[in-house]
Amino acid sequence: MPERHDDATVTAWSLAAGAGDQAALTAFVRATQADVYRFLVHLNGPADAEDLTQETYLRALRTLSTFEGRSSARTWLLSVARRVAVDAVRTAVRRPRTRDLGDDALETMERMVPRSGAQEAIVLRALIDDLPADRREAFVLTQILDLGYAEAAQVCCCPVGTIRSRVARAREDLVRALEADTAAPGPRRALRSAPR
Repeated sequence: MPERHDDATVTAWSLAAGAGDQAALTAFVRATQADVYRFLVHLNGPADAEDLTQETYLRALRTLSTFEGRSSARTWLLSVARRVAVDAVRTAVRRPRTRDLGDDALETMERMVPRSGAQEAIVLRALIDDLPADRREAFVLTQILDLGYAEAAQVCCCPVGTIRSRVARAREDLVRALEADTAAPGPRRALRSAPR
């Protein structure tokens, strides 16, 4: 995993990049790319995350020269990523896609008990994906990407108290879902309900 740079350094790179410094632009992209990708994986799924990450940077770089540094560059960039994710969902709603794993794949997954750490991670990912969008977004920003509640509130354009509430409810939802998943035989329940 790449080194995580502090927000002041990342913001300084973004401001220098906006002024035309190519080395700062490279450093800015390298410092933020993993967070943007992880955020988009959780919002829209791994199949689209790479393309959405690229779209995020295309949009951000078009307006980087206007970024004034009133928030951290990471927060600003994640706000751009969030808008890209929302636009992708709107597009997907207009052109829905379906994906069938087939009975053989589901039967194979059912036989995978007990689960390994990787399998548990897959189930947890599926449970996070099943959270309502606003709770999932707040949970991923604060618990996975380690943004503070105030930064997450800026990304989501809502009050800090709303973020706190969404995260608390997401945790409650995950605990309930994990308890239900533990009672179900194998990973089939969580994986079948995960959005594709």
